[in-house]
Amino acid sequence: MTDPLRQEWLDIDGQTFAAICAGNPEAPLLLCLHGFPEYSGAFEELIPLLADRFHVVAPDQRGYGRSWKPQEIAAYAMPNLVRDAGAMIARFGQGNPAAAVIGHDWGAAVAYALAFRNPGLVSRLVVVNGVHPAPFQRALAAGGAQSVASQYIDWLRADGSERALVENDHARMFRIFSEHMDMSWMTPARRARYRNAWGDMKGVRGMVNWYRASALKLARPGAPLPKAALPRLDPEALRVHMPHLVIWGENDTALLPEARDGLHEYCDDFRGVVTVPGADHWVLHQKPQDVARHLLAFLETS
Repeated sequence: MTDPLRQEWLDIDGQTFAAICAGNPEAPLLLCLHGFPEYSGAFEELIPLLADRFHVVAPDQRGYGRSWKPQEIAAYAMPNLVRDAGAMIARFGQGNPAAAVIGHDWGAAVAYALAFRNPGLVSRLVVVNGVHPAPFQRALAAGGAQSVASQYIDWLRADGSERALVENDHARMFRIFSEHMDMSWMTPARRARYRNAWGDMKGVRGMVNWYRASALKLARPGAPLPKAALPRLDPEALRVHMPHLVIWGENDTALLPEARDGLHEYCDDFRGVVTVPGADHWVLHQKPQDVARHLLAFLETS
C-alpha cells in the first residue's frame, strides 16, 4: 500500500515508451492499459492497492503521455498496439506471461486483441468499462442507444479534431471527459497533469489517430447499418481462451450494457460482469478500492 510509483522507460523497435510501476519486479506482472483520453495516470489510484503482491506496470501507450507519438494513422493499427503490449510483457514479465492484463476503454481493445493473438502472454484478462469488438460493433451498427452515445467517434475521426481539442487549454478535451460523468476526482493538480500529458496538437493527434485507424463502423441514430457494410469478424479469431472478468461502473454513459451483450459467447471461461455502484466510465478514479477488491478476488480463484 505504500510502495511508491517508479518511472520506467523501455525501447520498442527503437522508439521510447514510458511506464509507471510499483511492486517487486520479480513478482507476477499486472499490465494495465489505459484508454482515451487518459495516460498511465489512469491507474495511479489502483496501482498502490495491488503492489504488495504484484509487479504493477501502467505504460503510456503509443500516442500518449511521454511515449512515442507517431503522426501517421497507420502507426495505430491494432497489430502495432498489440506488439507494443507484448514487448511490455517481455520487458517487465521476467520471461513469464502477465498474471493479468487489465484494460480500460481503448486499453480494453488492446487487451482483447493481445488475448486473441498471443494468448500465451495473458494468464487472465480483466476489462474495466471496455468492450469486446464483436458485441461492440453490433451495438454501434444498430442505430440505437449505443450508436447515439458514440456519435463523438466520427467527430474525433474528422480532420482537424486535434486542433479543436487543444484550443483554450484543452477545454473540449475536458468536456469529453466530463459529459454526463462524475468528475469530482479531477482536482486542479490532476487537471494540470492531464493537460501536460496531452501536450500540443502533435501529441493529441496521436491520441485521436487510434479512432482513425479503427475499422469499426458507426450507424447514425435510428439508421442501422446493413450487414454488408460491416467489417467481417471471425468469431474464432476473437475468442478469449483464458479466465476473463469484466468490472463495470454501472453509471457509464459512454459505453452502455448493450455494448457487451453476448460477450459470453466469445469466451471459454467467462467469470461474468461485476458492477460497481456509484461509479461511471471513470470507475478507476472513483472507486479504486472496489476495483482492487474485485480484481484480487478474481486473481485468487482457480
